[in-house]
Amino acid sequence: MAGYGVVIPAFNAAATIGAALNSVLAQTVKAETIVVVDDGSTDDTAAVIDAMNLPVTVLRQENAGPGSATTKGFAALSTPFVATLDADDLWLADKIEKQLGYLDRHPATAGVFTHWRTFRGDRPDLPEAASVAGWSRTTMMIRQEVVPTVGPIIDPPGGRGEMIDWIARVREAGFVLAMLDDVLALRRIRPGSLSYGRDPERDRGYLQVARLAMQRRAQNKAGSR
Repeated sequence: MAGYGVVIPAFNAAATIGAALNSVLAQTVKAETIVVVDDGSTDDTAAVIDAMNLPVTVLRQENAGPGSATTKGFAALSTPFVATLDADDLWLADKIEKQLGYLDRHPATAGVFTHWRTFRGDRPDLPEAASVAGWSRTTMMIRQEVVPTVGPIIDPPGGRGEMIDWIARVREAGFVLAMLDDVLALRRIRPGSLSYGRDPERDRGYLQVARLAMQRRAQNKAGSR
């Protein structure tokens, strides 16, 4: 199988980054490169990673958002495939093997995602809900050529919705994306995380993403006349 690299954006993730990294290292197909981008953490995220003494590259930047951090990680990789993971979440051990196998069998597909389940706190053994399609950073594996074509992941106001926007732009660029039925990732819900609960201030990002998508469609329609 072709080689892949991993990008993990992390902000104040000292409590969860160790488990996330261990789930990457437990993959049945090992990563060539693992990059953690510390997005201006003010906790012990960097110290936790250093103490684990793992084959991980840690890049640091001033706090700019998970999209910016992921984009910085993309630039550090040259592997044929790129997988991404939020620092709160976990991969199941055969996630990468199944995704690489799918992409090998479907060379016209540019990226593949998986289903996932949520869990709370430190109990990944107790997923709370039925599985859903994870159109998310945690479940994504893409071919390297997608990144320079589509451009950076842009963080909207409030810090939510950047992956919805980027995935939409991937499709608009003509790339084919697929979704596996397998549950191959677990999404952690914890207070303080970007995904925790409804928040009008953070949810502004979704409105911005929808607005940008409508503007692109209008521009494309005008250009096709």
